[in-house]
Amino acid sequence: MSVSSKTKPVSSKKDCTCDGDCQCQDDCKCNGKGDGALPEKESMISKVAAQRLSQAARALSSDDPEVFVIATGAYLGLPIDETQLQALTVEDINRIVSGDDGQLPEDYRPEAIKLALSYLWGEQSGQQAPPQIDPEPEVMAGLPYLQIAVASNNGTQLDGHFGSCLRFLIYRLNKEGIYLADIQDSHEVPSGLEKNEARVKLLEGCQLLYVQSIGGPAAAKVVRGGIHPVKVPVPGEAMATLNLLQSRLDNPPPWLGKILGQQSSIEKRFSAEKAEELVTDDQ
Repeated sequence: MSVSSKTKPVSSKKDCTCDGDCQCQDDCKCNGKGDGALPEKESMISKVAAQRLSQAARALSSDDPEVFVIATGAYLGLPIDETQLQALTVEDINRIVSGDDGQLPEDYRPEAIKLALSYLWGEQSGQQAPPQIDPEPEVMAGLPYLQIAVASNNGTQLDGHFGSCLRFLIYRLNKEGIYLADIQDSHEVPSGLEKNEARVKLLEGCQLLYVQSIGGPAAAKVVRGGIHPVKVPVPGEAMATLNLLQSRLDNPPPWLGKILGQQSSIEKRFSAEKAEELVTDDQ
């Protein structure tokens, strides 16, 4: 896929996109090292971010990968680190490859965009793959359940921040059982929406959201979507948290009782404008 070069600045030495033995030698910013990344001090890009950008650029274009690296820097601003790359979406990549005219390249391939994102997010760099979706247990068939989203980056871990996690694991839970019913990849966010609103859209049908962290404005949008956010600051297996939740169903704390429709007379109502107070710290 070709990337628009309209924003490409003039450089006396070309950015290295080599992988292995460098063929450009003294004409290249890597000075013959062939590591596919710019020197951190010069480029203001962390080493890990530079490696991910180089891999993503090769996935998108075999003609001039450096254009994508430069365009991404212009889009995000410097310095660039892994957190910024992990927050990128399909819509962001579309804007980067479109250039100033707003037109996608003629050889645009959605599968190349998704592969590039997997490199940018670090999915191709040792992170655990998404788990398999479970069939509904017979003991839960036809019974009411809570639907719970878990922000995750690795396998079945609850280790994601709301605004940058790779995916949301969607579990269904009642007294009879717990199972993984769906997975929502964050790169599948609907277009035309603000990023946090788009992520809330992925959680439709959920009553609870477990995250490692979430900011106040994002929490407000989650609450407006009818979902109660719960912070679990220390990452761990999602099932450990869900098992604890299941054990509380018979004698729920006020915040859970509200979700279950068992409102306490002393329970305080919170508005979405006070969502930062509403976010529950799971203890």
